[in-house]
Amino acid sequence: MNQSDSETTVRIGLAQVAASDDIPSNIDRGLEWVDKAAAEGCVLCVFPEMAFHPFFPQHRADPTYFAWAEPIPGPITTAFQDKARELGIAVIPNIFELAGPGRHYDASPVIDADGTLLGVSRMTHIAEEPGFNERFYYWPGNSGFKVHQTAAGPVGMAICYDRHFPEHIRALTIGGAEIILSPFAGTAGDPSRGYELEMQGSAFSNAVFIACCNRTGEEPKLTFGGGSFVVDPAGEIIAKAGDSEELLVIDIDRTLVTTNRNRRPFLRDRRPELYGVLTEK
Repeated sequence: MNQSDSETTVRIGLAQVAASDDIPSNIDRGLEWVDKAAAEGCVLCVFPEMAFHPFFPQHRADPTYFAWAEPIPGPITTAFQDKARELGIAVIPNIFELAGPGRHYDASPVIDADGTLLGVSRMTHIAEEPGFNERFYYWPGNSGFKVHQTAAGPVGMAICYDRHFPEHIRALTIGGAEIILSPFAGTAGDPSRGYELEMQGSAFSNAVFIACCNRTGEEPKLTFGGGSFVVDPAGEIIAKAGDSEELLVIDIDRTLVTTNRNRRPFLRDRRPELYGVLTEK
């Protein structure tokens, strides 16, 4: 189905990919995945966290990896802007951003179907645990809770660790997001069912679509588990990938957002004037 087939239903593709040590090849393969998504009739293609590089945070405090960072726009962003413009498809990669001297972010440039760079969403919450030594490499994001008006509709980003914070999902929802995209890097040993239940609860309570796009592949210290999935506004998993490379394609019926919000008016019945305690401690 192409977007023209329906004003309310859009098709998106989650490119569940593995990364090799050959970064230029990873980028070229990423562009080929966009070709595949466009051929499937997708109006948006999203990639996992750090899709075009080996997952360097598995290595603790190694400054050589800062050489991989680049500005936005930079070579990777520009390549995907050109591809988006060529095919008429929105594309959201995730890259290691160099924003200034010593300032690095885990960032998703949001590119619309005409090649326009709509904005950049940066990972807000930074994890630090074995295999995910991220605080050495990334600054906490300062981009706020942007909602980007894309060819697929209003989209918000919850990059990897961000998706575990209900406040992040709620802030994107209040900002108008109907589809929340989460590029992440989850290992095969992660409690995947727990993470699915977590996103099902968030989608249900906010009546939004949540699409989580994972890496796959075996790397020196981590094996990534794939299993990308999409949850609808009723909290149901409506698509799930296997554990190898795959383009997960799903049709999103945006009318379900309003239908579910009318059925369960949680957003209407909020009491934000009482929620100051959330920021006091």
